[in-house]
Amino acid sequence: MFFDSWHGVLRVLLVGTLAYLALVAWLRVTGKRTVSKWNAFDLIVTIALGSTLATVLLTKEVALVEGVLGMGLLIMLQYAITWTSVRVRWVRQAVKNAPTLLLRDGKPCMEAMRRQRVTLGELRAAVRAAGQASLEGVDAVVLETDGNFSVITSGWNGSRDALADVDGVA
Repeated sequence: MFFDSWHGVLRVLLVGTLAYLALVAWLRVTGKRTVSKWNAFDLIVTIALGSTLATVLLTKEVALVEGVLGMGLLIMLQYAITWTSVRVRWVRQAVKNAPTLLLRDGKPCMEAMRRQRVTLGELRAAVRAAGQASLEGVDAVVLETDGNFSVITSGWNGSRDALADVDGVA
């Protein structure tokens, strides 16, 4: 239960190091976007990469080359989807959510909050985290595609170009 053999320990050290280096190499080749936290799709790929690395590391039945190939396949599929989503609108719409306006001019957008499963308490917490004491002092709160809240405290009456892709902004 606590120790099987030195062979197993050496295998984990060697295969783990090589698999880790291969993963780092794959990520360097494909860029930062591969493991970003832009949306649920990216999160799933990141989790799948971790699972693949763990499987290669701890399962003797999976050879290092197979694991590295599996990680490469996940990364290249992620690269292909993100590359295509930047260029093809329907692909972008299929893999990404739009940011959603949750508060406008100090008033919660209750229907949008219900759709996004955000409570008034969570909205207040986001406003407090932005250093604001009241909802009325906030121009807008946006639920971003990665699940983070953006709190806008000025500029709502001026240019709104940063809000152009936000669901609920007219």
